[in-house]
Amino acid sequence: MNIQPAFKKKFPVLWLLFVIVFSNKAAAQIDSTSAADSTLLKQIELQMQTNNQTAPRQTRSGISANPDIGVVADFRTSYISQGKKNFDAYLDETEISFQSVVDPYIRADFFVTFGRDPDTHKYGASVEEAYLTTLTLPAKLQLKVGKFREAVGKINPMHPHALPFIDLPNAYVNYFGEEGLNDEGASLSWLLPNKAFYEELIFQATSGASESPTFHRGDNNRFVYLTHLKNSITLSDNATLELGLTGISGPNDSSRNTNIAAADITYKWKPIKLNTYKSLTWQSEFFYSNAKYSANQMSNSFGLYSFVEYQIAKRWFLTGRYDYAQKPYDKNIVEQAYSLSAGWLATEFQKIEFQGKLTNVNTLPGYNEFWLRWIFVIGAHGAHQY
Repeated sequence: MNIQPAFKKKFPVLWLLFVIVFSNKAAAQIDSTSAADSTLLKQIELQMQTNNQTAPRQTRSGISANPDIGVVADFRTSYISQGKKNFDAYLDETEISFQSVVDPYIRADFFVTFGRDPDTHKYGASVEEAYLTTLTLPAKLQLKVGKFREAVGKINPMHPHALPFIDLPNAYVNYFGEEGLNDEGASLSWLLPNKAFYEELIFQATSGASESPTFHRGDNNRFVYLTHLKNSITLSDNATLELGLTGISGPNDSSRNTNIAAADITYKWKPIKLNTYKSLTWQSEFFYSNAKYSANQMSNSFGLYSFVEYQIAKRWFLTGRYDYAQKPYDKNIVEQAYSLSAGWLATEFQKIEFQGKLTNVNTLPGYNEFWLRWIFVIGAHGAHQY
């Protein structure tokens, strides 16, 4: 029997009170449940926000308190027709780089190498480069201080593993050695206010290389001074032309002075539509040396190299080079060499190159050389100079 209609009819006031009380209790229960659900939802959202605030993975090019560290290994096999030991296989050099921005004002670059002595076949560590570079000097100036590869033309500023051939040109080796002109000192560069094309002037003063065929580090206050003018001209959307002039003056091992004048020219063609598959580079350098060894002895000599690198496919490059070199101490000794290189770049972190070279010397029988080089990179490694 349903008593609600009769109770409601006889006691309307009591029924009204009954409905109000129980309605408030139900509403309170509903509000309590909603509040609990709302609290739980806020806790879940807070946890999700905390998880999403995890620091993103740093890219290799990002600025970090830790330096970018990279390792470059250069493994070779070779054949030389001269001598008794014609075949060889060796790890020519391992380079470890540490590069980072120190603060908004300077950056630091350090390169430590573990090289192989070709005579003793033993490995030793040395500092190839270690320098600081300013980032915020006024008037488009930039200062570099430390040990660095000097601004002689195109080859010397680059590390050997970045070159499109395995050996170094004969003229370059005769004047600067296998390690190149690499010394301690200061370098000041100025970006000239030339609106027509890129123009940069570099002045360097160094202590004098301890191992160099041309310049010598003595026990006096004489330094090696270098000036380099770089001009880069955009010919079209597909081509650029670079012209450089270099002058060097410093003491030699006879306590006299040696002066070298050098010029370089580089033409690069890289079509916009086919830039991944086709390119061409023609590069040449010329060296003229005036060396004074005593009051009555002086030697003038000349040398050059010229190469053409052509990209025949996405990963394949061919390079042909010609060398002409007179000995700095005797211009009557003349070397001429012809070489051909083929390089396969698997990725930007690995390349395999093969090179053959024929050398003729007017005082010796000619000889042949062949190399196979495998270079691989791990970690971060900054781009080399253009």
